[in-house]
Amino acid sequence: MKLPPISPAQPVLIAGPTASGKSALALEIAERQGGIIVNADASQVYDCWRVITACPSPQEEAQVPHLLYRHKPYDAQYSAGHWLREVTPLLTGPDRPIIVGGTGLYFTALTKGMADIPATPADVRARADEMTLEALRSDLDAKTAGDIDLLNRARVQRAWEVQTATGRSLSDWQAETPAPALPIADCTALVFDVDKHWLQDRIERRFDMMLNQGALEEVQDMRDRYDPALPSCKAIGVPELMAYLDGELSLEQARDRATISTRQFAKRQRTWFRSKMRDWLPVTPGSWH
Repeated sequence: MKLPPISPAQPVLIAGPTASGKSALALEIAERQGGIIVNADASQVYDCWRVITACPSPQEEAQVPHLLYRHKPYDAQYSAGHWLREVTPLLTGPDRPIIVGGTGLYFTALTKGMADIPATPADVRARADEMTLEALRSDLDAKTAGDIDLLNRARVQRAWEVQTATGRSLSDWQAETPAPALPIADCTALVFDVDKHWLQDRIERRFDMMLNQGALEEVQDMRDRYDPALPSCKAIGVPELMAYLDGELSLEQARDRATISTRQFAKRQRTWFRSKMRDWLPVTPGSWH
């Protein structure tokens, strides 16, 4: 499969599962046609990580401007709403944005609109943090439960918090969604369609590469600030390597667990993309060369 024609005058969206090569494609498009690369991955917004979340290297950042990477402190609250507010002005800036990442909710908010839901009060969030995933799920209305990934704690907790804080279900709020900031018709929207076995091999090799590039040292540097309840500290590989540093796992066990978690995450991403991005143009790794 060949890469479809890409207009240099329109924004480009590139979605794909972790380790699929989407960042390399974004860099190549930017170098060929110009533009800035904009992050659409929730784990890459925190300034405490670079290697463990596969953020662009300093060399890549020197090649092409990269925005919304590593720009938030480790303990910052950051949601799809925060991201949408930051990315919207870039759509009409002087440089064509190439928006790349694996957080499907960000792309959905951008291309389909997002309801203006009030911020969650701290006491409601504190209650939610103490609840089990099963308890959170049990309180959701059927419509909301059918629309979200019930295995994704962050999504389930967000829906519970909205329902509890506002007295209205997340699905009700979403029914009042305003017009999208960037309709699909106004951009080139690409989604990676990858073979499961090919991706699993890439995932295993990439975590080994991360270890060689300093992922363990990066996690060690965060040890005194580590809080498993923070979204930044839930990045895949972080809890596993913290467990190794605490003597709870061997390095091989930590590696294996992180690899399994990454494979499970990639499976959820692929399911999301195939369900929510049927009108996006599919590309296969390497098809643009």
